[in-house]
Amino acid sequence: MRNSISEKRSKTLFKTGQGRKIVVVGDVMLDQFVWGKVSRISPEAPVPVVEVTDESFHLGGAANVAHNLFSLGAVPVLIGVRGADDAAERIVEVLENIGISETNLITDTSRPTTVKTRTIAHGQQVVRTDRESRADLSPPVETEIIHQVVAALKESQALVLSDYSKGTLTPRVLKKAIAAARRRKLPILVDPKLKRFGAYRRVSLVTPNTLEAQAATGIEIDGKQELESAARKIISSLQCSALLVTRGEQGMALYETSKRPVYIGASAREVFDVTGAGDTVIATAAFVLAAGGKLKEAAVLSNHAAGIVVGKLGTATTSPEEILNALA
Repeated sequence: MRNSISEKRSKTLFKTGQGRKIVVVGDVMLDQFVWGKVSRISPEAPVPVVEVTDESFHLGGAANVAHNLFSLGAVPVLIGVRGADDAAERIVEVLENIGISETNLITDTSRPTTVKTRTIAHGQQVVRTDRESRADLSPPVETEIIHQVVAALKESQALVLSDYSKGTLTPRVLKKAIAAARRRKLPILVDPKLKRFGAYRRVSLVTPNTLEAQAATGIEIDGKQELESAARKIISSLQCSALLVTRGEQGMALYETSKRPVYIGASAREVFDVTGAGDTVIATAAFVLAAGGKLKEAAVLSNHAAGIVVGKLGTATTSPEEILNALA
C-alpha cells in the first residue's frame, strides 16, 4: 500500500499548521546531559571515570513534545506540574529562551521536578540517573490540571497526552481531558505507558512501541502477523480510531479501524541517539492532524521527523524545512 506523501501536500500541511494551538498534558521533565571523556577505570570499582567537560539542559517528556511542536510552527499549550526546586527554575528558563509559555505549569511543593541526567562520554551514554516521584497527583492538583485543560481546549486544535508514568496523567485527569476534547471533536493523541493502558479509551491515535504493544496484549510479537493481531486487540479494547506502532529500525506500522495496515520503512540513515524520538513522533502526528491531515499522512511525516532526530545527539527537535529536505 502506498505509504509516501508528495512534497506539495507536505508543504500545504506545514503551512496550514502554522500557529495552530495544541494542548500538551503530561509529565514535564528536565533532561540534563553531562558531557565528558573516559581515559581510565576507577580503582574503587570496575567503572569508568568520566572527566566532565561540559553540561547542557533540554526539555524532556511532555515539555519536549511542546518543544517539538514549537519547532514545527505550532503554538503548544503545555500543562503539567513542576516542583519548587532548581530544576523547575531551569525548565522555566529553557522554556522562556525558546519562547514557550510556562504559565500553565502548576507548582507542586510535595514532589520534585523530574530530572533525567545522562552522562555521555565519546558519544556514548555511560549512565543515567533519575530524580523523580511516580506518585499520582493529589486530588487538589488533579482538579487544577483539569481546569487548565478544559479551558485551554476551547481555543485549541488538538490534544496530546504524554505519559511517562510520573503521576500527572491519573485516571481522573485522563477521563476528564479526553471527554473535554471529544466534546470539541478534536484529535486526541496518546504516547502511552503500560500502567494506564486501559484508560486511553476512545482517542484518535495511540503510539506504543512494539514492546509496549506486546506487554499490553500478552501477544509475543515476532513479525507483522502477530503485530497486527496485537494492534487489532488494542484498538478493540480501547475503542480508539488508530494505532501507530513504532518499530525502531523497522520503521512504523499504522493500523486504522476497518483499513488495511500501512507499513512504513525507517527513514534514519544513521542513529546516534533515540532519546526523545517518541516525543517527536507524537508531536509531528499532532501537528499534521491539527492541520487537517489524514492519519496516514501524519504517520509518514512522523516517521521522517523521527529519522532526523535520532541522527542528532541528545534530546532534539526538527523543523518543516528538515522534514521537507528528507522527503526530497
